[in-house]
Amino acid sequence: VDCNFNNKSRRPQFGTRFLTDPKQVFQHNAWDNVEWTDDQEEAAKRKVSENSYPLPAEKQEEYDSRANEYWNEFYTIHENRFFKDRHWLFTEFPELAPQCSTLNHTSHIDEPQGSNLDQDRCRDSGAEDSCDFPGSSASYRILEVGCGVGNTVFPILKTNNDPGLFVYCCDFSSTAVELVKNNPEYDPGRCFAFVQDLSDAEASYPIPDGSLDVIVLIFVLSALHPDKMQASITRLARLLKPGGTILLRDYGRYDMAQLRFKKGRCLSENFYVRGDGTRVYFFTQDELHELFTRAELEKVQNLVDRRLQVNRGKQLTMYRVWIQCKYKKLGSSVKGLA
Repeated sequence: VDCNFNNKSRRPQFGTRFLTDPKQVFQHNAWDNVEWTDDQEEAAKRKVSENSYPLPAEKQEEYDSRANEYWNEFYTIHENRFFKDRHWLFTEFPELAPQCSTLNHTSHIDEPQGSNLDQDRCRDSGAEDSCDFPGSSASYRILEVGCGVGNTVFPILKTNNDPGLFVYCCDFSSTAVELVKNNPEYDPGRCFAFVQDLSDAEASYPIPDGSLDVIVLIFVLSALHPDKMQASITRLARLLKPGGTILLRDYGRYDMAQLRFKKGRCLSENFYVRGDGTRVYFFTQDELHELFTRAELEKVQNLVDRRLQVNRGKQLTMYRVWIQCKYKKLGSSVKGLA
């Protein structure tokens, strides 16, 4: 099973429904890999430029200091009704599928199947405190950062029945984490949910450095202030085992959501505040590549997914732009578990 999709020419996971005849646009709800015309790109740039006058500094500071409050309010209002479970996960990110976790138990190091070298390293190093953590006996560990109410975590737990799997999930919002813990599908024997501020690079995690196989970031990095993104990614990279991977899917530049922002919503270049006070940034591939490589991670995948969504009832077309990345940690030493 190809868990890493190293073949750079291969993009089957983004779908194969191509719009070849514009007259057929309303025949389906969505079209894959839609190429933009030069005129369309220029129109998007103009639209963004028109609405790029940033709010006053004191207003920006208010949105930054009250970010936790806004997200708690969001989840208090919507609970688990806003986002749908992400069943596309295993197509886009086969690293989360059971066959890949089984294969990767030993992919980062040459060890006998069934052994737990992480615990052996802990005992040998004398760092007993770092050995006693939730999921310490697991052989494959996944962390989702910005888990919301569990629309990624619960599909993973339902689909991946690997007995060696343990899933961690965290969110800035304590309200969201409580909703995860109160979900009847939450199993403390396979999952551990906790509150964590990703933007606080100095904060400790309940997991030692060098202990994770996969970190998942789905539409979460874009919620951070751009000035805090680099330190946050660098901190997450420390949690990965050698060979571990960060998987990201997030908003791309000129996505429909960016073009819909009116004047008075811009915080800084390509960074906006929604009506509910939550914030969002729209990335380019190069920006994300720089964030990951500065954290000493190596590119496996960095692709733009351009999709045309269609409202057939209202005869509307909506152009979505998402970026999907996979970056891997190299090296052989594991800080904290070595």
